[in-house]
Amino acid sequence: MLEMTADDFEALVGDELDQLPDDMLDGLDNVVFVVDDRPEDGSLDLLGLYDGVAVTERGQYGFGEMPDRITLYREPLLAICDDVEELRDQVHVTLVHEIAHYYGIDDEKLHELGWG
Repeated sequence: MLEMTADDFEALVGDELDQLPDDMLDGLDNVVFVVDDRPEDGSLDLLGLYDGVAVTERGQYGFGEMPDRITLYREPLLAICDDVEELRDQVHVTLVHEIAHYYGIDDEKLHELGWG
């Protein structure tokens, strides 16, 4: 298991977020990115989570809505990586995966596209 401080991990996530294509990020509205150590159940099974309503399922959406959240889980991601380069790749894939959920793309389609 790779070890990395929470601050260093958060910086790495920020760097990977900056590397994503503008057209992927430009459509995001009222979304926050969060880093947590583990999911609420304490497991290492979940790498990331989109918590919100996909744009394809939104009715009227406007001022005052709580932001959607995309969470990346530090310990599960570190647990599956042997080095920083592998971690960068996995964080990138996880970000794309969770952002895709925002756009209404489900897990089945993501697996078909190779982002599962």
